[in-house]
Amino acid sequence: MNERLRKLLGTDTLLPYWLLLPTLIFIGVFFLMPLFKAVGLAFYGKDGFTLAYFEKMISDVRFFDALKFTFLFAITIVPLQVVTALAMALLLNSGFRGSRFFLYIFALPLGIADLAAGLIWLSIFTHRGFLNSILYALGIIDRPIHYLSYQNINYTFLSVVAAEHWRATAIVMVILVAGLQMISKDYLEAAEVLGARGWKKIWYVILPLLKPSLQSALIIRTIFALQTFAVVLALAGQITPVLAGEAYFWQFLYRNPHVASAYAVLLMVISIAMTWVYLRYLRSRTEVIRE
Repeated sequence: MNERLRKLLGTDTLLPYWLLLPTLIFIGVFFLMPLFKAVGLAFYGKDGFTLAYFEKMISDVRFFDALKFTFLFAITIVPLQVVTALAMALLLNSGFRGSRFFLYIFALPLGIADLAAGLIWLSIFTHRGFLNSILYALGIIDRPIHYLSYQNINYTFLSVVAAEHWRATAIVMVILVAGLQMISKDYLEAAEVLGARGWKKIWYVILPLLKPSLQSALIIRTIFALQTFAVVLALAGQITPVLAGEAYFWQFLYRNPHVASAYAVLLMVISIAMTWVYLRYLRSRTEVIRE
């Protein structure tokens, strides 16, 4: 039976490639084909190659607001999540009694969809939501605050940041917990012997050794932050437009897949550029030495 299987698959050297085949098919069907389709729609029309769809995208009255809020969400949410996730990961890695229970609690938002998370926080920040009800019951306010309105764009922005921070920080935490567990205890024990404790041990020992995990977490989270849409749609609607939301509206509301694809290509270019920045400036010392 083994001989027949080997003859069917080829030599043993080809076996790893056969095992990779399902993954390659998945990537080709669900990633590469949509990617090529989106690029084709963005650059090609009835008359062939054109940049008219990008010109229409840039001339859109909501484009620069969408670009601004997309970057504002990214530069606000990502650092906040990394700091919070690092604190959570260090707390869990300390191994205190009940740490596994807190791991489940911290990871709970991972099981909640983006839109569902947005709706949960909508029930908190809406005009008659939980936050206004609690503040009114405590006598802090005498009338409801409109957190989600054009009159209070700053409140709306912070509401989205809070919701997205709660929803996606667990992704960064899981990556950092895995990275912390890969650090040899010998380094930590040596640091304590040399007098590095508390913040010094974190700053001079843990963070440098955690840099590969931080790099991966930043890349993944920044890409997802640039694509934030469902939470924004649930809480803010079109009060704080984002690039992913504009792509959705051009596709399904305005029925123009070409401009929608132009937004998607722009997001892809920004994501690639940010990934390059992280790979270039957050390299570990061993990677720098190899070069």
